[in-house]
Amino acid sequence: MGGSHGSEVLVRSEGGDYRVLIEPGALRRLPELLAAHAPAHRYALVADSNVAPLYGVEAARACEAAGVQADLFVFPAGERQKTRQWWAILTDRLLSAGLGRDIVVVAIGGGVTGDLAGFVAATYLRGVPLVQVPTSVVAMVDASVGGKTGVDLPTGKNLVGAFHPPRLVVADPETVATLPVGERAEGLAEAVKHGAIADAGYLSELVAGAAALLSGDPTAICSAVCRSVELKAGIVSADEREDGLRQVLNFGHTLGHALEVACSYQMGHGTAVAAGMILEARLGERLGVTEPGTAGRIQEALGCFGLRSIPLPPSVPALMGLLGTDKKARRGEVHFVLLARLGEVARGGEGWSHRVPARLVEEVLGNAATEA
Repeated sequence: MGGSHGSEVLVRSEGGDYRVLIEPGALRRLPELLAAHAPAHRYALVADSNVAPLYGVEAARACEAAGVQADLFVFPAGERQKTRQWWAILTDRLLSAGLGRDIVVVAIGGGVTGDLAGFVAATYLRGVPLVQVPTSVVAMVDASVGGKTGVDLPTGKNLVGAFHPPRLVVADPETVATLPVGERAEGLAEAVKHGAIADAGYLSELVAGAAALLSGDPTAICSAVCRSVELKAGIVSADEREDGLRQVLNFGHTLGHALEVACSYQMGHGTAVAAGMILEARLGERLGVTEPGTAGRIQEALGCFGLRSIPLPPSVPALMGLLGTDKKARRGEVHFVLLARLGEVARGGEGWSHRVPARLVEEVLGNAATEA
């Protein structure tokens, strides 16, 4: 993987193409980047209670020093706050601050912040511009790109939301240094997914660079973010609204999201997706769709980031029930994205997804539960 110099990736979008800027130290240039790519009368900076003292306050001060009016809005950290309630609270706070349609919402933080603040931007006064400033690995390599915004419901993840692409994404790999190593590992699960579905060589590079990536080395992080964003940008530019090709990005997420809900969001997103990828690769192997040994190779790669185990809730039937509420379900049947082999997704009977018999899903989950 390449060097730590800044890179730009262009993402095509129906709502207007946008750039993903990947550059160490970019956060210090935020006021000038906002002025150049998303000019506005005022900016609504949104950050959670963990990121606000680290970067939100600093960004607001930098804007003020540059003569840019910016207000900081803070919500409690955690996936459990990505709700309709906090969407409403933030919306009310923007209204109380007198913010009109001449604002830009700036999401500073991880995937939860990007999704929640993005949904606020998508719906506030019928939609205002958005800038994503991801500060976590998962947000940089995945969540900030593609225009999906939304909130979770008790019955499932991201069941209420909107497509609302940003005007700009500013990814500063230096911010990753403040994350605990476990959170870096969680985010790298999405990078492994990108390699698994689209670039086996990239997956090998991730494994080879695991130590540097886990340590938060800016050169390694910058390179991984750039390649992941290139891969995802190519997919979402071709299919922004998940009518076809974009479905491949759901690999590992059908079971992964169900695990998160079953555990009341106490399980990290990366841990859940890692388990989902292993299990869904096993499903593919059992159906004869996926090359034998693929699940084992994915599990080995994830093991380099400490994500080898498959944590399951005690009730497999409860997990099966949650799969029926997944937003990717069709006519009450669960569909899965399955690999042909590492780096290649298998074409399904309905686009890029495959109907999998419930009994087989139960069997694979049951076998995994006995391993745990």
